[in-house]
Amino acid sequence: MATVKITTVGNSAGIVLPREILDRLRVGKGDVLYVLETPNGIELTPYNPEFVAQLEAAERVMREDRDVLRKLAE
Repeated sequence: MATVKITTVGNSAGIVLPREILDRLRVGKGDVLYVLETPNGIELTPYNPEFVAQLEAAERVMREDRDVLRKLAE
């Protein structure tokens, strides 16, 4: 388990993530992380949860209306 320390960054507070955590998240300097509050605590993710929900909805529509979409593609 990795730990991080809260430090001062200008007039704000910040944390420094160890290289192994950045590698596991597949992020680097300048990338955006989304902070989600879950029943188990706070989760950091590089994936936009709203975009994931939109993709799931699109996949559901494509499955349900496969024949209509096929006809439109002709």
